[in-house]
Amino acid sequence: AWLLPFLALTLPGGLALFFGATAGLAAKFWRANWQRIFIFAAALFAAEWLRGHVLTGFPWHLAAYGWGALPSVLQSVSIVGAYGLSLLTLVFGASLALLFDRPRRPDFALGFALLFALLSAWGAWRLAHADPANIGGVTLRIVQPATSQREKYQPQFVARNWQRLLDLTRAPAAKPVTHVIWPEAAPPVWWLVRDPVALRDIATLLGRDKVLLTGATRVDFENGEPRFYNSFYAFGPGARVLAIFDKFHLVPFGEYLPFEKTLKALGVSQIAGGMSSFSEGPGPRTLAVPGLPPFGPLICYEVIFPGDVVGDERPQWLLNLTDDSWFGPDAGPAQHLLIARVRAIEEGLPIVRAANSGISGVIDAYGQMRARLDLDRRGFIDASLPIALPETLYARWGNWLLVFLWANTLAVAFWPLRTRKDLSAREA
Repeated sequence: AWLLPFLALTLPGGLALFFGATAGLAAKFWRANWQRIFIFAAALFAAEWLRGHVLTGFPWHLAAYGWGALPSVLQSVSIVGAYGLSLLTLVFGASLALLFDRPRRPDFALGFALLFALLSAWGAWRLAHADPANIGGVTLRIVQPATSQREKYQPQFVARNWQRLLDLTRAPAAKPVTHVIWPEAAPPVWWLVRDPVALRDIATLLGRDKVLLTGATRVDFENGEPRFYNSFYAFGPGARVLAIFDKFHLVPFGEYLPFEKTLKALGVSQIAGGMSSFSEGPGPRTLAVPGLPPFGPLICYEVIFPGDVVGDERPQWLLNLTDDSWFGPDAGPAQHLLIARVRAIEEGLPIVRAANSGISGVIDAYGQMRARLDLDRRGFIDASLPIALPETLYARWGNWLLVFLWANTLAVAFWPLRTRKDLSAREA
């Protein structure tokens, strides 16, 4: 508890350092003419990029997500990605400063406004021609137990929380459910596959033909030493384990302790949950389970990293299991959902999202919500699985288009311009 005030200051303060440092760099190369807007945008973009990559990165609220209310503009991330749209947005925003110059220079602002109008028109056309098809023979039941963090692991609530999961899963359905999805760490027991009672209940629940996809904590032993994981499990009939995936993007201080040996010596190991830090998995993977197209699991905020959600083998959909109850009832869950929608557009892949407290739902490959269960509502969604699109330009080329955009931004920012004095000297 004594460390929380320091974290509340140092975490946002540390993230702010990226913008402070790059603003200082922009000031060093500042120009009084119109080129300053490109210098400013290039510097802010550098801050966004570094913030998303240094010390595992935290690309939470990129400039591109400011277009969340205009899905037509967001379609452009299928070409340039979220970072590319962020760079274009920063240049557009900076260009508005030229409207207040003396004399005014509206040409850049109008040019970028026209660019975004064209992007929006193309995005609207793309959405108007969106393919509504679903995968045949698949009915997903997405369970949202809405269990508060305060009661999740309290001993007196464990039986109730477990029964709540079972009851929501067993509830009648309009058509037969083929696959059940529970959120991140949904089972209220720490080591699910080591609990015979829980496995017996899962076997009864699934019968002969269902599959359960769930988050759960996992422990493994290497040379007699325990290693802990925030994991995903797929269970088949008889509670047989079909697949396992371990989270690879861990939350600093929440799931692991940076500089663990040093901080443990200072007595702060409890911040990582009162036990040893989680170990990281090998990275994004594509899994296969009976009755489903190949998919890529993503646990919690792993979905926020552009270009790092798909493994070597392209899946046909992504599964995001999360527990957003840590955010409380404010903007966090809605922001997390928006980020997931942008990942779907980037990759051209539908995303199924199961969140403990919400917002759960099914997102198609255009970033549109096909089904949704809102924040803090206990219940379930029975939904079909949308089809994937062919590989988008961003999925195929990654950040090469972004490198092209940023290189051109820097070229325009620092291109040597001839002044009237230079021209007069040349004429003489």
